[in-house]
Amino acid sequence: MLPFITLEEHYVSSASKDLPHDAFANFPREIMDKLECVNEKRIREMDSGEVSLQVISHGPLDAPLSVCIKANDELALAVSKNPNRFAGFAMLPMCEPIAAAEELARCVNDLGFVGTLIDNHLDGQFYDDECFWPVFEKAQELDVPIYLHPTFATEDMLKHYKGNYSDETAVALSAFGWGWHVETGLHILRLYISGLFDRFPRLKIIIGHMGELLPFQLNRIFPQAGRWAKHERSFKEVWESNIWVTTSGMFSLAPLSCLLRTTSIEHVLYSVDYPFSTNERGKEFVEEIRKSGLMTEGELEMFAFKNAEKLLKVKAAHSW
Repeated sequence: MLPFITLEEHYVSSASKDLPHDAFANFPREIMDKLECVNEKRIREMDSGEVSLQVISHGPLDAPLSVCIKANDELALAVSKNPNRFAGFAMLPMCEPIAAAEELARCVNDLGFVGTLIDNHLDGQFYDDECFWPVFEKAQELDVPIYLHPTFATEDMLKHYKGNYSDETAVALSAFGWGWHVETGLHILRLYISGLFDRFPRLKIIIGHMGELLPFQLNRIFPQAGRWAKHERSFKEVWESNIWVTTSGMFSLAPLSCLLRTTSIEHVLYSVDYPFSTNERGKEFVEEIRKSGLMTEGELEMFAFKNAEKLLKVKAAHSW
C-alpha cells in the first residue's frame, strides 16, 4: 500500500484561549475534540487512513506574536514526541509582518518546521500589499513553502454574500460553500499582478481544495494576465513553477481530472483537511483514482507522498 503524506491537517492550541474571544466557539464539539488532540489518538486516526506523515497547522486565527510563539512551541513539543508521524507548519502573526518573518525563521531553524500556513487575508486585507512581503522574502530565503489557506469573511466581506435568505446561509456561502475558494483564488492572482513573484522568483506557494477554482479558469486567465501587468514571467510560468496544489477536502474525480490537465503532476499533492474530512474518505478516494486510470502507479506514488517529500524535505517513514 502507498504511504500518504498530508499537508492541510489542523489542530487548535491551548494558546488560542489567551485571546479575548473564542474563534472556535461555533465549531462542533466532536471537531474540537479532534482539533485539540495531537497525540496517539490522532495517530490512530491517521493509521485508519494509512497516513504516514501529517503536516499539522493551526486552525484559522488572527493572533499576535505572543500567541503564535506559544502555539508553535506547543506544536513543536507534540512533533518531537512523534517525529516520524508529525511535522509542523508555523503559525505567524501576519498583523506584525517583520515579527512574522522572524518567527518563521525561528520555527524552521530552531523547531524544525517545514514551512508555514497563513490565513488568506488579514481582516480583509490581502498580502499583495508590500508591507507583508518580509514573510515571503524569508520563506524564499529559508526555501520553505507558504500554504495559503482560506479563512472566514470579515463583516464587510460578508455583506457581499448576504441576500434574500438567512444570515446562516450567507455565512456558509462566504465560507466552504463558495467564498473561501474564490477569495483564495483571487488572492493568488493579486499576488501575481502585484509583482511578488518577480521580487521572489523562487517562492513556493501551496493552495488546497483542488486549486481553489483556478484550474477550471486557467485557459481564460493565462491570456488575460499579460494585459493586467507586465512581469518577467507570465502567470502560466508562475503557475507551473511556483504553485503547488493539494486535494484537501475534495474527493471527486471531475475536479481532479481538470487539475491534472492544467497542472504538472509534480505539483499535485494528496491531502485530507483533517478533521473536517476523514482520513478514511481520503484513502477511499485514492482507490477511486487508481480504478479511474487518471494516474499511473508511478504518478500515484508522486501524488501520495513523493512530491511532498521533495517539496518539504521530509520522508514517509511509516508504511502498511
